[in-house]
Amino acid sequence: MQLKTILNRVQKHQSFVYSEIRLLDDKKQLKLEITVKPRANSRAICSGCGSKCPGYDRLPPRSFEFIPLWGILAFFVYRMRRVQCPNCGIKVEQVPWATGKRTVTTTYAWFLARWAKGMAWSQVADAFCTSWYTVYTAVDMAVQWGRDHVNLEGITAIGIDEIYRGKAGGYVTLVYQINRDRIRLLWVGAENKSKTLLRFFKWYGQERSEKLEFVCSDMWRGFVGVIAKKATNALHILDRYHIVANINKAIDKVRPSEVKELKSKGLEPVLKGSRWWLLKRPENLTAKEEVSLATLLQYNLKTIRSYLLKEDFQFFWEYTYAKNAGKFIDRWCTRAMRSRIGPMKAVAKMLRNHKELILNYFRAKKEFSSGVVEGLNGKAKVTMRKAYGFSTYKMLETALYHTLGVLPEPEVTHRFF
Repeated sequence: MQLKTILNRVQKHQSFVYSEIRLLDDKKQLKLEITVKPRANSRAICSGCGSKCPGYDRLPPRSFEFIPLWGILAFFVYRMRRVQCPNCGIKVEQVPWATGKRTVTTTYAWFLARWAKGMAWSQVADAFCTSWYTVYTAVDMAVQWGRDHVNLEGITAIGIDEIYRGKAGGYVTLVYQINRDRIRLLWVGAENKSKTLLRFFKWYGQERSEKLEFVCSDMWRGFVGVIAKKATNALHILDRYHIVANINKAIDKVRPSEVKELKSKGLEPVLKGSRWWLLKRPENLTAKEEVSLATLLQYNLKTIRSYLLKEDFQFFWEYTYAKNAGKFIDRWCTRAMRSRIGPMKAVAKMLRNHKELILNYFRAKKEFSSGVVEGLNGKAKVTMRKAYGFSTYKMLETALYHTLGVLPEPEVTHRFF
């Protein structure tokens, strides 16, 4: 079976034929040059309006990268025709294997984009003997096509969070769909301001926003205000992860100050090295850590009282009904306020201010939380690490959509892997 026959089977183009195929050796890499010619009497298509037009002249041969065959680089070589279009004037023709001025075939671009979902872009470039920029443009093409054809119907639950890119990059706001039957990244926005989330709702549309039933987010007031304004019919559920994280941060504030206090008084430094014992869940402690923590619990210190408040709060998540959970919050906050421990009192005030939104977790029958969002954030951070060295926010946004967006792809007659 000849190579032309294989190409016609997997990559046939109407009105064009494969003519000559040459194998070249430039001492560095074998190359296949596949000459493409228009069929006799076929008319070129105007790249401006898409109508068939009479020819004007021919341009010099142009090469288009195709999928490597058996490790051999492959190129389509074609002399582009210019047409005399009555609507657009003199235009270069439109060819079915590439778009615009791209020197990469569309098939090869989709091939690279699929590989780039599981590998770093530089690794894909090395594996297929192409450039990093070629891989990036392929991914960007796939993302643009997918975003243009994404299906936004049937979305009833979303999760909103932000991740930190570093001092130079600041924050990125991420909005996920968290329905049980579909979990994906919906939208990415630079910064974590109110206007950032407003841009999401403008993109998403008022009609779809009114159909949202559940929204999960953290307690940042910028997000809370926008959600109340734009997702009027949704049950807003505050993130369980961030509530626990705030309590842990409070302990982290109490312990260092008390360590300094003990040191200044010349007392035994019993809290030294105890940070992780206090932040871990009891079931995750090692045998040695359990003994050390049991010894530490004998002391009447602010840090220990904060730890006991933290552990007591874990019972909150075991409630089934919002009413009973609400009573628990009231009792816990009263104890925290009476503890006279500043950071724990701040947590109690935060819980009281957001009590109703926290109780929505139970009103939603514990079906939705930001645990899914935190898992997706982990994948987003891995994508950001793969994207180390990206020079623009646009590149990072493209990588996040490509990895987490579950974007659709066009139907093809043949997949090359």
